[in-house]
Amino acid sequence: MTAHRHITRRTVLKGLGTALALPMLDCMLPTRARAEAAALAVLPRRLAFIYIPNGVHLPDWTPQTVGSNFDLPPTLAPLADHKDSLTVFTGLAQDKGRANGDGPGDHARALSSFLTGCQAFKTNGANIRVGVSADQAAAEKVGHRTRFPSLELGVDRGAQSGNCDSGYSCAYSSNMAWRSPTSPLPKEVDPRLVFERLFGSALGTETEQARAIRAKYEKSILDFVREDAGRLKNKLGATDKRKMDEYLTAVREVEQRIAHAEKSSARELPQVARPDGIPPEHAEHLRLMIDLLVLAFQADLTRISTFMFGNAGSNRSYAFIGVPEGHHDLSHHGNDEQKQAKISQINQFHTKNLAYLLDKLKAIREGDGTLLDQSMIAYGSGLGDGNAHNHDNLPILVAGRAGGTLQAGRHLKFEKETPLNNLWVSLLDRIDAHVDHLGDATGRIEGL
Repeated sequence: MTAHRHITRRTVLKGLGTALALPMLDCMLPTRARAEAAALAVLPRRLAFIYIPNGVHLPDWTPQTVGSNFDLPPTLAPLADHKDSLTVFTGLAQDKGRANGDGPGDHARALSSFLTGCQAFKTNGANIRVGVSADQAAAEKVGHRTRFPSLELGVDRGAQSGNCDSGYSCAYSSNMAWRSPTSPLPKEVDPRLVFERLFGSALGTETEQARAIRAKYEKSILDFVREDAGRLKNKLGATDKRKMDEYLTAVREVEQRIAHAEKSSARELPQVARPDGIPPEHAEHLRLMIDLLVLAFQADLTRISTFMFGNAGSNRSYAFIGVPEGHHDLSHHGNDEQKQAKISQINQFHTKNLAYLLDKLKAIREGDGTLLDQSMIAYGSGLGDGNAHNHDNLPILVAGRAGGTLQAGRHLKFEKETPLNNLWVSLLDRIDAHVDHLGDATGRIEGL
């Protein structure tokens, strides 16, 4: 095999009951004679939805100018290196996040309607009902093309029953993805479990014996496939060798950080039962989950993901950035400028982590561009201002170009009450997941 001979996209590295997926290599693309005609169809496009709780301080989020010559206000400043890949949206609304006769419970409704565009049935019992979320509508269309139809990630555990927000079930506050109107898809918050799910075996058939050996001798999954990796690398061109080395290094780095987190958890909190793999530091936990999302996209294990940076109404303290108060408590700032400044600090912490994700995606070459070029990272909240509990003028942005089908580097402003779901169905079109209806969508957004 030469650097220009085609190998199947489903090629994996095998060894001792284990199989590890590979990233997109140049030699997986069509031959040069077919490349120009087939490149767009071959390179997969990815879509991730990231949710931040409690809204934002809108004056520090919203660009003052519309169009391509827009500024980056303080909250978006960490994204400066990716400005040309950003599309910031102003004026989008999610009407089904409003009470509409159901009384209080805006946080639960903000999350449950964010991707569904449907009104949650107010209950704290088992009879939950909302709608199918945009990510699952996409997974239904294109999920069969990858090992995992979708990947649900987060950093806050959440209950699936009980009363979490003014009579709304905790299921509404804890879940972003809904496979059906009555079936949420719980997120995974333990990096170890995500790693084992993704890389324990690319074929889903790693033997118990292989897993036990890895655990007993603290072996890396790469130790089991090293021989096969060496054989394949000898047959690759220079560019593909570099891609493969970068990918395997990233897998090993995440594996090591998870192992360190497990030891740190046991050492620092011996009296507390803590799930394996969850770092005691929130910032490291968040970045580990981001790295796993990047690896899942890089290896084309999934093309659809949701990622909750916090549960709806989260009252997490951010003392590690100098904000010891609870996030939800601060969001009810009553126009107190000091509290608003602290909310902006939290908002900027989140966009710094978004920037970290975009840095990772941009650093991975794929075809003639980058993994970021082939992706759409939709980021935002189902609340505008946490103090007002409003569901219009939501803070929404999309990073990436979806294989050139998105004209990025712009701030777009829409007429009042333009449904957020109009954006979601427009994004789904770009990953070949066309849907006729999604929640309260009234059409598609033109000119993207």
